[in-house]
Amino acid sequence: MSTSQLLPLELIDKCIGSRIWVVMKNEKEFTGKLLGFDDYVNMVLEDVTEYENTKEGYKTNKLEQILLNGNNICVLIPGGTGPV
Repeated sequence: MSTSQLLPLELIDKCIGSRIWVVMKNEKEFTGKLLGFDDYVNMVLEDVTEYENTKEGYKTNKLEQILLNGNNICVLIPGGTGPV
C-alpha cells in the first residue's frame, strides 16, 4: 500500500465541515454540511436539503439537522450539490 493511498474513512473525515451529497438506498438523497460520522458511517448533517425522487420529479424538504444511518447509505459525493 503506497503512502499516497487514501482510505474511505479518511476521505469522509476530510469532508467534515464541508458540503456533501448523500444518496440513500431508498428513493431519497440529502445534501448538507457534514458535522461528523462514526465507524459505521452514521452521519450527522446540518443545513440539510432532502430530495425525494417521485414520479412527478424531485420533492424537496429543508431540515435543520439530520442523523443518517450508515447501513442505508449508497453513495457519498464530497462537495456535491444534489440532483439538478
